[in-house]
This record gives sequence, structure tokens and C-alpha cells, in this order.
Amino acid sequence: MPSVPKTIATARRRPSGCAPSSAEDRRNEHKRGVVLRLKRAEGQIRGVLRMIENDDPCDAIAQQLAAVRNALDRAFFEMMACTLESEINGAPESDERHARVSEVLRILSKYA
Repeated sequence: MPSVPKTIATARRRPSGCAPSSAEDRRNEHKRGVVLRLKRAEGQIRGVLRMIENDDPCDAIAQQLAAVRNALDRAFFEMMACTLESEINGAPESDERHARVSEVLRILSKYA
């Protein structure tokens, strides 16, 4: 399982309705989005397991599995958006920035 990038490893709550004002606030917003999506997926997976145990129809189970997959995809893309934003903002305009962004794009193409 891939590790969570350092860019979303720490969080500090911000008052509701406030726009992110700094890079740290933006990272925290990404982290919050990833965590919420993963919690949603976790609940959906528990629901799918109950459906299977209750012998619910396959089409209903498939619909819920598609919802889980969508929640995980959205969490992945939120995490990658944070990583990409961090790489763009964290490296000076140079070959280093280009290399770092290229690496993020490689990860996206590999796992997306």
C-alpha cells in the first residue's frame, strides 16, 4: 500500500467557511478531503459486506461496489492533487521542478 505523502501528514482544523490562506492550510484541506472520502468508502465497504451476508441481489451489490470504487478514486486524486501542488510550489523554477512534476505524472499514469 502506498504511503501518504508528507504533504498531507499533519492537519490543523480551520474554521468552517474559511478559504485556505497558506500552503499549509491547503495541505490540511487536501488531507481532510482524503480522510473524509476514505471514511465514506469504509462505510460503503461495510455496507457491501452486509449486503453479501444478507444475500442481496447482485446488481444492488455491484452498484455499491461501483460507489466504493468511485470514493477511492476521488481520494486518490485528492491526494495526488496535493502532491502535485506541493511539487509545483516547493521547487524553484528549474529542471528540478520539471523532474518532480514528471515523477508525480508518472505515478498518476501508473495508478490512475
